[in-house]
Amino acid sequence: MYQFFVEQSQIDIANKTVMITGADVNHIKNVLRMKVGEELAVSNGQDGKEYRCAIRGFHEKGEPTEAHGPGIAGGVWQEAAVDCELRFIKEDGVELPAKIYLFQGLPKADKLELIIQKAVELGVYQVIPVETKRSIVKLDEKKAKAKTARWQQISEAAAKQSKRGIIPEIKEPMSFAKALQMAEAMDVKLIPYELAEGMEKTRSLIESVKPGQSIAIFIGPEGGFDEAEVAAAKQAGIEPITLGRRILRTETAPLAILAWLGYWLEA
Repeated sequence: MYQFFVEQSQIDIANKTVMITGADVNHIKNVLRMKVGEELAVSNGQDGKEYRCAIRGFHEKGEPTEAHGPGIAGGVWQEAAVDCELRFIKEDGVELPAKIYLFQGLPKADKLELIIQKAVELGVYQVIPVETKRSIVKLDEKKAKAKTARWQQISEAAAKQSKRGIIPEIKEPMSFAKALQMAEAMDVKLIPYELAEGMEKTRSLIESVKPGQSIAIFIGPEGGFDEAEVAAAKQAGIEPITLGRRILRTETAPLAILAWLGYWLEA
């Protein structure tokens, strides 16, 4: 079943109506070629619920109507829309029972796009790109905003594909010091580090994670974290862990620990 994201204002529970607007209208009508009566699912990207619907009709901007509801004013459709009947609400969504925040050291080229895509599939709650001492990529404010908008689109596409109940937010890049401040109040804080030893410690820390907690994961860029950064992380209460005897790439390490956490939380 195809899934789409809408604003909460487009869901009218009282009248059992959902209006899909924007670019998804063309995708549903002309790309997927869906017909009246076919079912789809929508989410508001926030509460994790899945709203199951059936298509009632397709409408063009300016088309007259006697209906009332989202997207209608003055007796006409304000924009092209897919009019859907809300059939039922699935309360138990697919979200992990804990919120995982991925603090990812800025990597080269388009590696972060892959990391975001796969992290969203694996259940991450938020991705925070972090500027570290060994990050080769440097973004000014204008480029950072453009990149963040692109990364957010990738997050939304991955959320649709994996039928997530939310669209994980991708934050604008921040300094390592600011990232440590943001993680300060989180329940579990881990930093995979190539010089860390003891898989038993890693296993114990991951298996201590409980539903409802917030988890901060710090991943270094190519070349890893600077020793001073690791020292600052330790001082901030972040636990160094190992992910095994092999050195993992910056795009592999977050996926490894997210998969491990997902298995533990959903076991």
